[in-house]
Amino acid sequence: MSSVVRLPRRIYRGAEISRTPNIIDDYDFSSVYQPILSPTHRKLVGYEALVRVRKNNESISPFTLFEQAEKNNQTPELDRHLLQLHLDNFAASSQAVWLFLNINPGTCIHPEASLEKLALQCKRSGIDPEKVVLELVETASDNPAALLEFILKAKAHGFQIAIDDFGMGDSNFERLWRINPLIVKLDRSLLVNAENNSRARMLLESLVKMIRESGSLVLLEGIENHTQAHIALQTEADLLQGFLFARPSNLKQHEPELTEQALKRIIADSSESSAQDIRDQESYFRLLRFEILEACHSLSRELPFSTACNKLLEVDGVKRCFLLNPQGIQQGNLARANPDIHRGKFNPLYHSAGAQWTHREYFRNALERPQHISSCRPYVGLPDAKRTVTLSTMLPGQQVFCVDIHPDEMFGGQLEFPATL
Repeated sequence: MSSVVRLPRRIYRGAEISRTPNIIDDYDFSSVYQPILSPTHRKLVGYEALVRVRKNNESISPFTLFEQAEKNNQTPELDRHLLQLHLDNFAASSQAVWLFLNINPGTCIHPEASLEKLALQCKRSGIDPEKVVLELVETASDNPAALLEFILKAKAHGFQIAIDDFGMGDSNFERLWRINPLIVKLDRSLLVNAENNSRARMLLESLVKMIRESGSLVLLEGIENHTQAHIALQTEADLLQGFLFARPSNLKQHEPELTEQALKRIIADSSESSAQDIRDQESYFRLLRFEILEACHSLSRELPFSTACNKLLEVDGVKRCFLLNPQGIQQGNLARANPDIHRGKFNPLYHSAGAQWTHREYFRNALERPQHISSCRPYVGLPDAKRTVTLSTMLPGQQVFCVDIHPDEMFGGQLEFPATL
């Protein structure tokens, strides 16, 4: 999210509006616009309108402005004034892109600032409502039925709908599906957390996928560095926004070509980074396959189990090795990597000799693909309650050799195992 504060999302609860628009006369307002980009099309597809406020040549926080407006019962009138300002300035640019407007549903359903009047404002500015995306916060209203009615009326007028800041507070998928917005803007905190935590990154990718499959486009905003851009591109989000591409500016000063060139450079850098990650992972898988086969050969020569697994347990991410008989019953205890021994917490599940694992995917994989080293889908391993992938292969005598790996410890948690090594 831009550091330029956007229009408020508070629901208007005031009574009669003052007929003296002091809040408008006392301040100077200007529109700035931040580009919204499609990485697939590699071009600019929209702008989000933001407001800057000055009084006596000093910058004023929009939050301060709207606190004063609410105190004077002038919020709807101020909103309408700023929407007209944004529409007029946008119309002057004549660009064939969306205009994103932050809008307060409580203001719009007020008689002084209805949707009909907003549609009329668009007409006066020469802008088709279909070019206008109304940004709403799905949790902003304490009356979900009224919010849904507002959205249905907005769509009837031709406006597009975007849900803003989804993923924070009490965001609700049921409400999201009922609203059925064209675009869902994810709260920037999700991207920031994904930059610092591999599990948060997986959750972000899953969230993007789920929203896209439900029928809405996903916009990731607040992208400020190349790492965040790389994560955003990896999620396959449909739209991107942030200071890394362009800061909010007057449309007369903005050069779309430069913003699109920046996007293309960032996409190219991300693609090269992804290609290098693939090369590094392929090298890791080759080493892993070699050491697993070496361990299998050592076991075939009847070396002690712990001795046969020594070199394999030195490979990054490898935590445990164990052996199953044809009935899936574990033969003896685990061979463990040294850091795994000092686990520090009591866990009665850690010693698993005699446990039966026939229900596990990795046991079935070995039976179905006896000539391969197979990988299972990630799951939570019982010995340490950590995300685990188990590789398995069949040994002579129908025994199954298994190797537990913690994938989150390598490649920033982005290690994806193929079905077979």
